[in-house]
Amino acid sequence: MQAVTPHAPSYYAASRNPTPLRPSLQGTVQADVCIVGAGYTGLSSGIALAEAGYKVVVLEAAQVGWGASGRNGGQIVHSYSRDIDVIESNFGMEVARPLGQMMFEGAKIIRERVAKYNIDCDLKDGGVYAAMTAKKVHQLQEHKELWEKWGHKDLSLVTDKSEIKKIVNSDRYEGLLIDKTGGHFHPLNLTLGEAAALEQNGGTIYENSGVTKIDRGTTAVVHTAQGKVEAKFVIVACNAYIGELEPKLASMSMPCGTQVIATAPLGALADELIPSDYCVEDNNFLLDYFRLSGDKRLIYGGGVIYGARDPAHVESIIVPKMLKTFPQLKGVKVDYGWTGNFLLTLSRLPEVGKLSDNIYYSQGCSGHGVTFTHLIGRLLGEAIRGDAERFDSFAKLPHYPFPGGRLFRVPFTAMGAWWYQMRDSLGV
Repeated sequence: MQAVTPHAPSYYAASRNPTPLRPSLQGTVQADVCIVGAGYTGLSSGIALAEAGYKVVVLEAAQVGWGASGRNGGQIVHSYSRDIDVIESNFGMEVARPLGQMMFEGAKIIRERVAKYNIDCDLKDGGVYAAMTAKKVHQLQEHKELWEKWGHKDLSLVTDKSEIKKIVNSDRYEGLLIDKTGGHFHPLNLTLGEAAALEQNGGTIYENSGVTKIDRGTTAVVHTAQGKVEAKFVIVACNAYIGELEPKLASMSMPCGTQVIATAPLGALADELIPSDYCVEDNNFLLDYFRLSGDKRLIYGGGVIYGARDPAHVESIIVPKMLKTFPQLKGVKVDYGWTGNFLLTLSRLPEVGKLSDNIYYSQGCSGHGVTFTHLIGRLLGEAIRGDAERFDSFAKLPHYPFPGGRLFRVPFTAMGAWWYQMRDSLGV
């Protein structure tokens, strides 16, 4: 009997669409492209390549969507963890321009896939960035002006308290930036739908097939405990769950844990909390994010644990945050609490590149991965098909090791986060 690694005990896992249990890899198979990891990056690149006629094999250590792709907040948020003005300031317009031209593309890819493959994932339009102080409202205005400069016109800033409550019924906010092209969805069901789309195009996915090593060469060989894939190209798409597979990649990043809860179904109260049914995130450095599920639960997330330890009681971290936003939920039952890892880089920008002539990688979305993973999947497909111009725009970004190496990356990063948390508390 095949050993199965279960999904995290999340609301998403409990409400996922029916999906087949896929076999583990046994023996030797050949492929044009072998992808390590069945999350958004791996599946997005796999779909792009399979649609173009490539023979694609995906190796997943657990189950499809087991990592961050199946546990995240389920929010469509544009751009990158460091926005395009920071990229321009640090690296110049020549580097920033192509990235700016692509920073809204990931959301379009998600919607295209959902429509093309009829993926049932409760996709809804509309997102909100929320500010708690006048200074934070000013930052929202700057955010609006920046994105409009790059051609994104579907934004409106709301500062009237009565209008704010028509969108998010909380006393906590001084201003909201509405983005009609944002949105939210069931992240695990999106992942499962994309896996089915890959298979529909001839791709093969092996679950419970953790990769143990990758041999370089004109034909790369990707090994698991009971088999191997011989491939012309390899994509390493493990993100925070790469472990020791590629030490070079692990040394440039740090797994971080974030926590999420889902309440019991709230019925009519749900519509009172978020009348717009938009997803919401605040614009603090250590931010909270929340939205309603398809069955009217409040899904609320936040908090960061550097080094990705699993907290014993997720509810004790997140419920106080939820009650600051919605005190009317005092005493509400929490049905699910879970944690998952995202991968942080020192620059807070994605790390994209090649380990050898035919081994590609992408990692380190730094908490901003839902749209970027879909974008980079398309660019990985373009690069393998021979057009690497857009891929190289990201590959040019510098990759920095954490000061003090892997031993000190957690305390140094936590100290920096403490500083920004203090700034948030002071409204800076």
